[in-house]
Amino acid sequence: MKVIRFLLFPFAVLYDFVTRIRNLFFDKGILKQTSFKIPVIVIGNLSVGGTGKTPQTEYLIRLLKDTYKTAVLSRGYGRKTKGYIHLSNKHSANDVGDEPLQYYKKFRNIDVAVDENRVEGIQNLLAQNKPELVLLDDAYQHRKVKGSFYILLTKYSDLFTDDYLLPTGSLRESSKGAKRANVILVTKCPENLLEKEQKVIKQKFSKFNKSVFFTSITYADTIKGFYNFNLETLKEYSVLLITGIANSKPLTSFLKQHQITIQHLKYRDHHNFTDIEIVDIITKFREDTASKKLILTTEKDYVRLSSSIEELSYLPIKISFLQNQHKEFDHLIYKHVKEFN
Repeated sequence: MKVIRFLLFPFAVLYDFVTRIRNLFFDKGILKQTSFKIPVIVIGNLSVGGTGKTPQTEYLIRLLKDTYKTAVLSRGYGRKTKGYIHLSNKHSANDVGDEPLQYYKKFRNIDVAVDENRVEGIQNLLAQNKPELVLLDDAYQHRKVKGSFYILLTKYSDLFTDDYLLPTGSLRESSKGAKRANVILVTKCPENLLEKEQKVIKQKFSKFNKSVFFTSITYADTIKGFYNFNLETLKEYSVLLITGIANSKPLTSFLKQHQITIQHLKYRDHHNFTDIEIVDIITKFREDTASKKLILTTEKDYVRLSSSIEELSYLPIKISFLQNQHKEFDHLIYKHVKEFN
């Protein structure tokens, strides 16, 4: 691995130069940024994928939707369409992407839209739906929009301060990009993470002078979809697990810890399942001779697969702040939205 990093280092230096110049041009106003008269809260990361942006965006939706008319805008990663689309019942994951469709199906009293041009996307939302605030999903590097509040996510097991730039590592830009953040969230932490270890991590971020919070992934105690029952009952079943996410290890570890027997079919993040793959999944499921069996997937994969596989269930997740840190975080968000107006 060290040899590969050494060989790729010149490309990382070039990549660093290009991204620094781009950021400098935005900072100096050489490249145009568009700001808006409503709060635009940006959720994103410095690294490539897997930091938990979807559950964090859902946390903010739950926090704000009952007080403010809320809209979510995403580029709609993996969709087979272009341009602005305001989600409705007629849209599929192929039309709008899996994460936006998940938001739409889960939260009916918000507006969800996709547009690779975020400026035009927000302008369309303002003209047609008049939201009081917009959540920009996975847009930390989308600098054409000048957000009013930036939430930077970094995974506990792979902090951006310990990572390298592409292609040597997985950083999209230098760690100096953290200066744009209002808060840093360390995600996917162990639930029992000690405060002394939190202090060590905070020290790594001290030069950025940002508020730092710690969150963990919490799995639901019931599955939903074709079957609806608790995890204890799931132990009685032979489970065919289908995942198309960046990191499936936490989920598989969680299921094994609960003594749930799984056969795992793993696909890449945001995978577009082909008809042949769907047939293969169903065939493997039918070949299982267990008297009790089911197909289990993630909530994100469920929105892509449920129209093709009838006997499909999913395990919901959400984020939890450690040591009641949500109180301070929620206060910062509410304070920003209130004072913005």
